[in-house]
Amino acid sequence: MGDVAELPSRVRGEVVFPGDVRYDEVRKVYNGMIDKRPAVIVQCTSVADVIAAVKAARAEGLNLSVRGGGHSVPGFGTADGAMVLDLNRMKGIRVDPATNTVRAEGGCTWGDYNHATHAFGLASTGGVVSTTGIAGLTLGGGIGYLCRSSGLALDNLLSADVVLSDGSFVTAREDVNQDLFWALRGGGGNFGVVTNFEFRLHAVKDVVGGPMFFEVEDAPDVMRAFDHYMTDAPRQLYAVFAWQIAPPLPFIPEDRHGDTFCALVVCWIGPPDQAEKALSPLRGAAKVVAQFVGPMPYPAMNSLFDVLYPPGLQHYWKPAFSGELTDEIIEAHMAHGPKVPAVQSTMHLYPINGAVHDVAPDATAFGHRNAKYGTVIAGMWPDPAQNEANIRWVRDYYRAIAPHSEEGGYINFASGDDMDRVRANYGRSYDRLVEIKTKYDPDNVFRFNQNVAPRQG
Repeated sequence: MGDVAELPSRVRGEVVFPGDVRYDEVRKVYNGMIDKRPAVIVQCTSVADVIAAVKAARAEGLNLSVRGGGHSVPGFGTADGAMVLDLNRMKGIRVDPATNTVRAEGGCTWGDYNHATHAFGLASTGGVVSTTGIAGLTLGGGIGYLCRSSGLALDNLLSADVVLSDGSFVTAREDVNQDLFWALRGGGGNFGVVTNFEFRLHAVKDVVGGPMFFEVEDAPDVMRAFDHYMTDAPRQLYAVFAWQIAPPLPFIPEDRHGDTFCALVVCWIGPPDQAEKALSPLRGAAKVVAQFVGPMPYPAMNSLFDVLYPPGLQHYWKPAFSGELTDEIIEAHMAHGPKVPAVQSTMHLYPINGAVHDVAPDATAFGHRNAKYGTVIAGMWPDPAQNEANIRWVRDYYRAIAPHSEEGGYINFASGDDMDRVRANYGRSYDRLVEIKTKYDPDNVFRFNQNVAPRQG
């Protein structure tokens, strides 16, 4: 490994090989189920480091895996025998309040991002766990609390700096490398290493939000009220339907700790004095057993569930897109949701209407623009001994809702065994993505993702 062996003298970041005292720690990713042994981990600190690492990997014939926040459920941020480009040290952020824009490096998490933008009373759509990386979430779509008001994370992307598979550096935006810019917005990590993102920001500072818990037997009424209201609810309102085993939190009656509930997690970004009116159709869906809804800074809302999802849990997920919540799909949810097996496990129904539907279906590579909900059955638990039973819960649940859902699912929620669904997951965008992949990465260097294979010949 001549070129790779010389990397410590060519990059400013740390280069970690097997046998290094740090190796076992830095090779870890968020999903504790993933245990890969890469050939080398390059902890990049700059674009120059990324370029040097990509060129060295190509020269040595090493596979490349790119890691931002490391939250990929299939563990795409690492691979056996590969070079891992770890962007975690690339966290530079510059907010421009005069233009309501921000530039953020590819190793930033949404916690980093929200901390920087909140100081100016600004935000854009991120995820629902602040330790998630901005890169993977944005490139795959970007569903979050602000998407009904501001669109997906990728809808707010203005430009991206990219290191391509040959080590060259380009910028992609609406007027430069337009095809690449289109593909980056929903095509995942198939096209290169995005080292810098430029986003449009919106005026968001404090919100009224948090979870409401309802009895399981009231879930059909809650789902119907949620579905009806979210069709035309004010765009400043976001709400997620979920199943949740009650953790031992002070706002939940002590004798209900460990019980299973259905829940609505709400986030209102409009005027605080209008929050009660905006939330009342949801709060009135059934008797509220417990709630923790109140004013808080947006970064607090975005990190509200971080403590429930620490690194190292076992993860196995399945995604689906769907439309209205029909009686048939509600029946499927009722058959499996109340069997949620662990306090960390859940099913979330994320609305993706409102501003998401304002964007033309072919304007970006996000291929399911007309769906109403992005669904994830998220199995998460601490004990590997429970893997078989908990994976079975996810798979059984998915099989029950699949006949009532679209064929594809959100790529950011897909598991490693969903590769046979790649075409469906990218939906209407797949064929164009193949053409752009063939142009920018003909050798499929960036293959550790929901992979779009380049055209052969």
